[in-house]
Amino acid sequence: MRRALHPWNTGFVWSDHAGECATVSAEQARDFDELGYFVFEDAFDASILAHLDAELSPGDEKAKQFLAGVPEGRFGVTGLDSQTVAPHAVTRSEFTRRFVAADLFVGLARDLIGPDVRLYWDQSVFKQPAGAEPVLWHQDNGYTYVEPQAYLTCWLAITDATPDNGCIAVMPGVHREGTLLHRSTPVGEECWGDWASAVEVPVRAGSMVVFTSLTPHATKRNTTSEVRKAYIVQYAPDGAVALYGNPEAGPPTRTEILGDDKRRYWIVRDGLPVEPARV
Repeated sequence: MRRALHPWNTGFVWSDHAGECATVSAEQARDFDELGYFVFEDAFDASILAHLDAELSPGDEKAKQFLAGVPEGRFGVTGLDSQTVAPHAVTRSEFTRRFVAADLFVGLARDLIGPDVRLYWDQSVFKQPAGAEPVLWHQDNGYTYVEPQAYLTCWLAITDATPDNGCIAVMPGVHREGTLLHRSTPVGEECWGDWASAVEVPVRAGSMVVFTSLTPHATKRNTTSEVRKAYIVQYAPDGAVALYGNPEAGPPTRTEILGDDKRRYWIVRDGLPVEPARV
């Protein structure tokens, strides 16, 4: 896959974070700007992880039931023999709905995005034992193209994430170019990446890899006998829009404002945390 910009990515300029942050340390803010990611150690304790895991399990079971009914048990980036993905737990679980609006997430969103932030996406990603397929190099903004291009991804390890079971690997510094060209493959979207210069980011359960939607990342196969569990939560500035169409054919043909209060609800408004409405 060649290294090139997405056709809709014209004139992108990364804006470094200036001023003092309340939740993010100066070193973390610097790493976020320069490298495109940082690790937030021991964000949540074992009791909270256990509760979260229990709340995510029904969605994962439904994902498995769906995959059991499709050819070869695979659908895009997901597969019974690779990884199961269950989105939108916040629409099914009161605990999860409030979890993604916890003080830590509010602080990260306010420091790294701004005073007006909505939840954009959430999903569990359970990488299956002895996995058959990796997750290819991609940017989150390569799946659905969003403007502004840079939003926030918090990748929370529910179980220890190691090089053997498929921890996150990143391409440091590439985020400053904006969204790269992606292509569709049978196992998901793919952009340029280089394992020779990539950085693997193992984290223990309860810690998070925090990165921008423009950081190319990938995960190798889970070669262990245990499921590797992660929960991914993403936040975008209020007013962000998704663009749809064929980039190779020309400009976007449709836009969608990312402001559904049932799922893409306020997390921070006018710099203040917002209490989520009940499911």
